[in-house]
Amino acid sequence: MLSPIEIATNAAKALDEKKGKELKILKVEELTTLANYFVICTASSSTHIKTLSDEIEKELELLGEPVRRKEGLRSGGWVLLDYGCIVVHIFLEEIREFYNLERLWADGQEVAFG
Repeated sequence: MLSPIEIATNAAKALDEKKGKELKILKVEELTTLANYFVICTASSSTHIKTLSDEIEKELELLGEPVRRKEGLRSGGWVLLDYGCIVVHIFLEEIREFYNLERLWADGQEVAFG
């Protein structure tokens, strides 16, 4: 079983491998009970969103971490993957700007990965 930060960094690496843009991991465990970490990414198209979410699901499933809930895939502009302790947000650029999670969770600590 992976720790929350291991799940978050593996998700971010999977996004990076499939050319996700503006990747961020925010540590929010002291700010909310929703999750320990948010992983935020921008995709270039709705097809790219699907590719990115499929890649995360595949990689984390191989590590024994199945997705608990998935939202937004039908809308085409964003997707949320809930892993309990981490939540992955994949947006088209204009939708990411609209929701501006980085501002909303500005007190969260950005975590380096790589």
